[in-house]
Amino acid sequence: MIIELFSDPNLLLTLISIGFIAGFIDAIAGGGGLLTVPVLLTAGLPPHIALGTNKLSACFGSLTASYTFYRKRLFSPSFWVVAAVATCFGAIIGTLVVNLINAEMLNKILPIVILCCALYTLFSKISKSDSFESPQKNKASNIKQGLQGFILGFYDGAAGPGTGAFWTTSSLALYKMNILLSSGLARSMNFISNFVSLITFMILGQVHFAYGIAMGVFMLVGSWIGAHSAIRFGAKFIRPVFITVVLIITINLAYHAWF
Repeated sequence: MIIELFSDPNLLLTLISIGFIAGFIDAIAGGGGLLTVPVLLTAGLPPHIALGTNKLSACFGSLTASYTFYRKRLFSPSFWVVAAVATCFGAIIGTLVVNLINAEMLNKILPIVILCCALYTLFSKISKSDSFESPQKNKASNIKQGLQGFILGFYDGAAGPGTGAFWTTSSLALYKMNILLSSGLARSMNFISNFVSLITFMILGQVHFAYGIAMGVFMLVGSWIGAHSAIRFGAKFIRPVFITVVLIITINLAYHAWF
């Protein structure tokens, strides 16, 4: 696998470049998988292995970003225990379910999923709240955390692209939190679902380690820079470029899958 990667400099450059950009974007607004999954598919990986490999690379970036937000006190692990547990279960079930889907069908479904995620991210609204306090802890918030964690964990295990953006936007809507608190929650929960799903994919033998590590190392660097940029500037400045790149890649992927 390693020899194959280094024998194709163009492929290696593509993977590390997209990895860096995806890590940077994912740490700011979420949705880095909207770039990495299409690239892995166009690199020739079967859809199930592309999803598993994406989990490996995504773990590098999501761990880096989540730790950065935690150190800046923009994520409180003790408050989000219910969400974390629900996310774990959702990710395991989602990963097992996606492996029951025919590869050819999955190839045709993924471009639609990615396009919908891109459009959702483009038109979703950002909260104007300036408060850096966590929402009130009560039974209602626990129910919200459980449902949100399971649904998004399941989606991340079954597909993945756009999960970070979904976490951010749904948290803004459910808890009326500041954008940075929502981003900190998104990065942390995204790491949990990525890691749990990765272990499941590894057990099933559906991870290309050379591609995943090559992309993941540069996602780590991009995530570190992106997380610090998000904390300093916010997410709005990245969206136009993000959506443009995603739409171009998705159209190309859809063309190859359907025509």
